[in-house]
Amino acid sequence: MNPEPTVTFREDPPESNAYYQLFESTGWNSDYKADEEELYASITNSWYALSAYNESNELVGFGRMVSDGCLYAFICDMIIAPAYQNQGIGSTILQRLMERCKEARIRVVWLFAAANKTGFYEKHGFDVRPLSAPGMQLNLNVSG
Repeated sequence: MNPEPTVTFREDPPESNAYYQLFESTGWNSDYKADEEELYASITNSWYALSAYNESNELVGFGRMVSDGCLYAFICDMIIAPAYQNQGIGSTILQRLMERCKEARIRVVWLFAAANKTGFYEKHGFDVRPLSAPGMQLNLNVSG
């Protein structure tokens, strides 16, 4: 059995290239087609973000929220590098995001779960929205 890695958590944004590589590991960018600069702008414009680093100071996890700072927050980009999944890093990031929401007295937190990841969020108290619940999405085609 391998010992769990030593991970440190920081609130400052990761280097843009490190985040780009972590984001690429998800496969999401095949749809978004975001470049490194756009992804970096997205994380630096977040209301709150948390990065996880391994012993070699490599980015291995990340989570962020956008929020009005009062009523609503939306969790974006919960990412754990594949080699570091199922080791508690995602749980720690999510718990710290929720602590920040509680400190700000946020009333409602939303997220979109990646395919087959709803169980992780349910374990942390999130509910799958019923089909009858309001909620819509519009994907804008921003390519030239």
